[in-house]
Amino acid sequence: MFTCKWHGGTQVLKRAVLKKREYGAKYTQNNFITAVRAMNEFCLKSSDLEQLRKIRRRSPHDDTEAFTVFLRSDVEAKALDVWGSPEALVRERNLRKEVEREYQENIFRNQQLLKEYKDFWGNTKRTPFLQGPGKVVMVAICINGLNFIFKLLAWVYTGSASMFSEAIHSLADTCNQALLALGISQSVRNPDAGHPYGFSNMRYIASLISGVGIFMMGAGLSWYHGVMGLLHPQPIESLLWAYCILAGSLVSEGATLLVAINEIKKSAKQHGLTFYEYVMQSRDPSTNVVLLEDAAAVLGVTLAAGCMGLTSLTGNPLYDSLGSLGVGTLLGAVSAFLIYTNTEALLGRSIQPERVQKLTEFLENDPAVRAVHDVKATDLGLSKVRFKAEVDFDGRVVTRSYLEKQDIDQILNDIQQVKTPEDLENFMLKHGENIIDTLGAEVDRLEKELKQRNPEVRHVDLEIL
Repeated sequence: MFTCKWHGGTQVLKRAVLKKREYGAKYTQNNFITAVRAMNEFCLKSSDLEQLRKIRRRSPHDDTEAFTVFLRSDVEAKALDVWGSPEALVRERNLRKEVEREYQENIFRNQQLLKEYKDFWGNTKRTPFLQGPGKVVMVAICINGLNFIFKLLAWVYTGSASMFSEAIHSLADTCNQALLALGISQSVRNPDAGHPYGFSNMRYIASLISGVGIFMMGAGLSWYHGVMGLLHPQPIESLLWAYCILAGSLVSEGATLLVAINEIKKSAKQHGLTFYEYVMQSRDPSTNVVLLEDAAAVLGVTLAAGCMGLTSLTGNPLYDSLGSLGVGTLLGAVSAFLIYTNTEALLGRSIQPERVQKLTEFLENDPAVRAVHDVKATDLGLSKVRFKAEVDFDGRVVTRSYLEKQDIDQILNDIQQVKTPEDLENFMLKHGENIIDTLGAEVDRLEKELKQRNPEVRHVDLEIL
């Protein structure tokens, strides 16, 4: 807008500029506040809000189209009218906080009583150990527990260092798989306020601790017993029973290994991955641990039997000690792999580039999107993905989307009424705020469609450039 002025007989056009506005604390009183916050923060009743000005706003949630908000200045004025003074309002807030604290303590006590009741009568909640990784882990716990008992008895009878290493190996497997079972049970917990993305990483944490346990308990003790056997060789008794127990262990460990292999094959097929890719990416850490532990167990039993056979043939106990060292080295390699893969998963690794490209192309093909930048797609575990991107929206498309829902004749009439900078400001403020709401609705639409087309994407964060 321009204004005309005469200066020295010459007409001068001067551009009209809106005066820069200073936004202070008073301006924030025009902020919106929901009914729940108004009642909680200002100690009001729902009836107190009925006489206040109500404003309908776009809801950020998919299941509701709009909700009612109030001006903060109106709510503050009503609170002073109800309570008489700011001091009285503060006293009421403190009193309600104390009541809330006592209420939470009562809830906690009731939850403890309910837990004790369930522990006494038995909790009928469905467990995750009847199928999938949970079933594999429970089968492994039972078999390795029995193997440990029989191998321990064989070591007591024969004094074989290799048999001692195998007994420790089975004990380490049993303890670690019990830890995996704990991780599985915790990973299926629902998200809460303290953990909004859930507890799926508990499987990786349990597998990481399991890897450390294999290294310290399995590999460490096997190496120690093997070294002691080399330094202080002892005569070995009859190995017949040891061979029988090793043969039984080979069959049982092989059976558990086949269960783990079949489970991984099925899961890999569902995710469109090869068996090798699924294992290397640690998609299912619990089943991975069982797979590697049982594979090491089968190789360890074979190695122990071979070294014990050489000792029987030659009468030299050093071969048996070397077998113990070999089993320890095998366990060390397995633990190193588990520690590495689970650490990578816990650090927040990206999903495959092909899947990232697919998600990015979906956004780029939308008419409202001009460009997509800084894309991050993180694997949260258990086939859950968090997707984040910075989106440059096409303002023209967003504006047209807004205009399609408006009365164009009314807007034209409003434009004709604009005569002064103040009229222009009011016009722009009115429609500018509505266009921002339309932009927010476009973000909600894209997030919803992205989740519907890609069920593995559980959390979407689109940032507007």
